[in-house]
Amino acid sequence: MKKSIVNNRKARHDYEIISTIETGIVLLGTEVKALRDGKANLTDTYARIQDGELWLIGLHISPYEKSAVSNHEPLRDRKLLVSRLELKKLRRQIDEKGVTLIPLQLYFSNHLVKVDLALAKGKRKYDKRAAIAERDVKRDMDRHSKSQY
Repeated sequence: MKKSIVNNRKARHDYEIISTIETGIVLLGTEVKALRDGKANLTDTYARIQDGELWLIGLHISPYEKSAVSNHEPLRDRKLLVSRLELKKLRRQIDEKGVTLIPLQLYFSNHLVKVDLALAKGKRKYDKRAAIAERDVKRDMDRHSKSQY
């Protein structure tokens, strides 16, 4: 069972998605409680390989309001859990020019928090305009075909 916490809607607009991978994430207790309240933001978040480990950088999880003393830092780097084989494959693909790792979605899978990580290539401005124009034409065609009946 998949229960979505937050989606990175801008990612599909700004990037061309090559492939996706599901990863686990290492969190503190107050972070999980804040995520259950839906207090997360994926804007400007990306993943990086450092010292043979995969890290999620820029994920903002708001502090848990009901915590008494010990709360977490909202913008700390969080470790992602992937196998060594997947990490090697990701490293090879990231070494290509213009390819990056961005999170698409943060969600609960049963009782665990998971991240859908995408291998993506940045779109140019004219690519974005072409995608918008294509979407508008498709929408107009759908409207026209519905109005004929």
